[in-house]
Amino acid sequence: MKRRERTRQLIELGGLVAKAGVVELTGDDRAVIYGLLVDAAATLRGEQREQALTLWRRRGKRTFQESGDA
Repeated sequence: MKRRERTRQLIELGGLVAKAGVVELTGDDRAVIYGLLVDAAATLRGEQREQALTLWRRRGKRTFQESGDA
């Protein structure tokens, strides 16, 4: 991945974290935010991977549609 593409990807991912309200809900505590992501990654490595992906995908699509970002 080229540097410019990687930078854009990182900005977009950070935007999703902010859009989800994680920054405000955690008081911008980077350790808590990282812990949330580590837990999500652990779920994706586990037996509940497919169920979690299905749930999170549906929730994300629904939220995008409700906010007009779909």
